[in-house]
Amino acid sequence: MPRFEKSPWFEKSPWFGTSRLSRRAALTTLASAPAILSSAQPVFAETPAAPAVALAPACMLTPAAIPGPYYFDPKLHRADITEGHPGVPLRLRFIVLDAADCTPFSGARIDVWQTRADGYYSGYPGQGDKRNVDTSGDTFMRGTQVADARGEASFRAIYPGWYEGRTVHVHFKIFIDDKNMLTGQMYFPDALSQYIFANVGAYRRKVVRNIFNTNDQFALQDTTRGGYCDIKEEADHYRATLVVGVSRTVVTALNETAKPKVQPRAIVPGVAPDKQKNG
Repeated sequence: MPRFEKSPWFEKSPWFGTSRLSRRAALTTLASAPAILSSAQPVFAETPAAPAVALAPACMLTPAAIPGPYYFDPKLHRADITEGHPGVPLRLRFIVLDAADCTPFSGARIDVWQTRADGYYSGYPGQGDKRNVDTSGDTFMRGTQVADARGEASFRAIYPGWYEGRTVHVHFKIFIDDKNMLTGQMYFPDALSQYIFANVGAYRRKVVRNIFNTNDQFALQDTTRGGYCDIKEEADHYRATLVVGVSRTVVTALNETAKPKVQPRAIVPGVAPDKQKNG
């Protein structure tokens, strides 16, 4: 398991809140996790931190997933999407490949959006367990990056929280030549999520989490597991890598989610509110 408890940075950092577990306590926590976690991907073993190794490419399209009701484009090209919100540091690493021949998609645009530790999305009313929190005007946990010559792009994020009805996930869109060619979701190991939520203060909630990868209706649609990330421990953060197969000609995107009645009011600098086209 991660060795964060040995680091003074971990003990003092506002990212994590209060969490000082011994290794024995951490292992006990995982051992007593619900039986539903038994089919989750294994948490990586405790090994010396090392750079993430590029995954072997698979020339196949990454499965599409619904965008959900909370996407908008705040026109923020940035690597750090946290805006200072607390949580376990996470690096999101995307490797975008042409599914036809596994060549890198240099210049592909990647949009990501996710919840913060407490399960809130930015930019919309109706957030939180009681649906009574309005985050309109906020842009936390959203951003855009452009893939380099290797097809890679990374974001500094936090491990996403959860909300009622869904397992832990990060949304993403891949644009080729300004056209949305893929809308997908990245999924995480249930055992690691359960460990973090139980032991890191920023994620603690009174509501009990009851949706996992094994019973989330959308995660179950990912029969190829193409949206499940490869996650590694590094010195002071986790790194989640996803190899994404995209077509230049076939759009793999679903748009079946009804939009909420109130649209986001996040302001894009230099664009009049009535001219903004988010969604």
